[in-house]
Amino acid sequence: MAAFEAMDRKSPPAKGQIVFVGSSTVVDWDVAKYFPGLTIIKRGFWGSSLADSVRLLERIVLPYEPRLVVVYAGDNDVDGGQTPEDVTAHFERFVRRVHARLPQTRIVFIGIKPSPARWLTVDRARDTNERIRTLAGTDDRIAYLDVDGPMLGWDDKPRKELFLEDGLHLSSQGYHLWSTLLQPLLTLTGRTTAD
Repeated sequence: MAAFEAMDRKSPPAKGQIVFVGSSTVVDWDVAKYFPGLTIIKRGFWGSSLADSVRLLERIVLPYEPRLVVVYAGDNDVDGGQTPEDVTAHFERFVRRVHARLPQTRIVFIGIKPSPARWLTVDRARDTNERIRTLAGTDDRIAYLDVDGPMLGWDDKPRKELFLEDGLHLSSQGYHLWSTLLQPLLTLTGRTTAD
């Protein structure tokens, strides 16, 4: 957090841009490459959970007054043993706190990915995704982006080329897929759903 705040003091980002928050998937995402022409403020950090995004909201989201927040978190929560109900409740708190201060800000939740390394928890991840998808359907300011289906091969298992050797983190092909899926949601101003 101190490093982010030092960067902001040195070069304060403009208000009303796009903020990405979440875990290592956000940290490693080369947003300048995949989303040229858009100003994106990355505030992800390794090993973070959705609960961390809620706890640190005042430092990693609200100061930027973003027009759009992209969230990829929940993967570590589920792997750490939290229930789908717990993870969904964290996301609900995140949304409530953002909209209490920034009622016009849109939020995109990227569904928890199916990965070879965490295949044993895929059912809980999918349960969580479905709950958050349902929540997104109740508010035009929230969009759910499905990455589960597009990441599966003919055998209904995660496509290995989309991951690094650890079977967890995305490869360049994985990031290309995600960026292609996300791109339309970064530019639309009306109702945004992609599933």
